[in-house]
Amino acid sequence: MHQNHLKKRYAILSLGVFTMLFSGILYAWSILKAPFAEIYGFTPSELSLNFTLTMSCFCIGGFLASRLARRIGVRATLLVSAPLAGLGFALAALVGARGPILLYLTYALMGGLGIGMAYIVIISSVNAWFTDRKGLSSGALMMGFGLSTLLLGNLADALFDGRLGFKGTFIAIGLALLVTLTVAALFIRTPAPDAVFPEPKKKIAAKGEDFEARDFRPGEMVRRFTFWRAFLALVCLTAVGSSVISFARDLALSLDAGASLATSLVGILAVCNGLGRILTGAVFDAMGRKFTMISASALTVFAAGVTLLSVGVGSLALLIVGLCLTGLSYGTSPTVSAAFTSAFYGRKHFATNLSISNFNLMVAAFVATACSALLSSSGGYTVPFLLLLALSLAALALNLTIKRP
Repeated sequence: MHQNHLKKRYAILSLGVFTMLFSGILYAWSILKAPFAEIYGFTPSELSLNFTLTMSCFCIGGFLASRLARRIGVRATLLVSAPLAGLGFALAALVGARGPILLYLTYALMGGLGIGMAYIVIISSVNAWFTDRKGLSSGALMMGFGLSTLLLGNLADALFDGRLGFKGTFIAIGLALLVTLTVAALFIRTPAPDAVFPEPKKKIAAKGEDFEARDFRPGEMVRRFTFWRAFLALVCLTAVGSSVISFARDLALSLDAGASLATSLVGILAVCNGLGRILTGAVFDAMGRKFTMISASALTVFAAGVTLLSVGVGSLALLIVGLCLTGLSYGTSPTVSAAFTSAFYGRKHFATNLSISNFNLMVAAFVATACSALLSSSGGYTVPFLLLLALSLAALALNLTIKRP
């Protein structure tokens, strides 16, 4: 590959990571939801439903973008996503006491659709430049997305009590999304059809995975039993992280953490989430698909077990360890999803195939809502974490059976 061509792909990756950092603000809901409860009195179930609807719209947006990009191109699709995401957040500031329906229409529908569209286009476009290092590219992009909760989520929390206030902060987030996604639309593109990239290095763990690589159409992919095993495994893995993220702050408060420590722990979870994403990408490149997916499942079992134990014995110290492990394990899911889809089902239809695989986020979000309901009905966190531990064990069992497309 020509040297300036090599520099160009890393410049595109850097812009992609920066854009994903802003787009990941969608995941800071455990911090951003606080003013809606404190100022307008929205109930925990109403706020939990907003997260579920947001993840559902995020997945739908990704699927729509994968189809749109093939028809109108990457730039035009990102230019559609920019005002959707920006207005979604800005208008959420104007919800007021009118009830949660307007929150669902702005933050969940508009914001979720817009960011979901940008997410899938950026990942598929940037990854096309890194056919030799799928894990690195996916991991770096996912790291940017995951670190948003720590950097922008905590910044937003500080701004809520400052001059901007709650409404001004949401409007500022909306403007930032509009600008960053518009800039991304101007510079992020797929490589030329005749671009030549280095050959992927042979992975240590690739022995026994000697299937013939080919491009699967979306219809072919969803007819494969292996895809559904991987999909269900991803649902189980993602459900653990998304459920804990949705009530992480409240969980810390229940174990006598101070308000500032509880907010910081959400940020630490986000840091570990980001680290998990890039570490998973590195492991995928070095050790291959099988080792990475089984290790991710084992880590999730351990994370759910430690967090459940912390709740059982009432230990804040154990909870901190559990949240760090949960963040790392949650970070494995999106990177595995992107790298697995590319490795098993090819590059040609990657955007659409990945958008279908990402519907695991929608199913997992409903598990998060179910955990919230279990929390309310049982009056504690033990029952929800028993469910999450069972799901993580199911993911491990499923991943052990995945061998070829």
